[in-house]
Amino acid sequence: MKKVKLNILGLSFSQTQDGAYVLILIEEDGERRIPIIIGGTEAQAIAIQLENLKAPRPLTHDLFLSFAKSYEIEITEVIIYKLQEGIFYSKITCKGGDKEVELDSRTSDAVALAIRFGCPIFTTSDVLAKAGIIIELDKENENKPRSHSYSEPEKRNDFESFTTLELQELLDSAIEDENYEKASLLRDELKKRDK
Repeated sequence: MKKVKLNILGLSFSQTQDGAYVLILIEEDGERRIPIIIGGTEAQAIAIQLENLKAPRPLTHDLFLSFAKSYEIEITEVIIYKLQEGIFYSKITCKGGDKEVELDSRTSDAVALAIRFGCPIFTTSDVLAKAGIIIELDKENENKPRSHSYSEPEKRNDFESFTTLELQELLDSAIEDENYEKASLLRDELKKRDK
């Protein structure tokens, strides 16, 4: 299966789950984004490192980094290799001397460690096809004002009366509201119109 390199786009509050956050990853050579729900502690560990802040006491991921460096162990890559029932599965590849091993990991922990070790984050083309969401503006219609009000579509056949710009606005709103089921329907409709 083809590996696809990802970058961290950012973190935001989850509007559907109290105390949760959304980690947004984006493919390096494309536009697809992968939103992943993570806990508050993991979000804090990622945010602190992204902002180059120093916690007063070492966080668990910082302790792991110190431990690994002390024994000359490196994390060479992280891969999000499976998406099943809404759960992302990840592995971290560690190398120490001549030995290389893959360890199962929660995706949030794998990303927090990847940032600290400065190693790449990958996913598979299959995971990206399942979870990837494209956010793009229709350049031709982006400045065209809406001439009518509308209610948000809930089913695939409700899309016919909307312009591409309106569908894109609904997609952006669905992603912001973390309604990924609706976002995938909107994404599919936009893809269908591009053909």
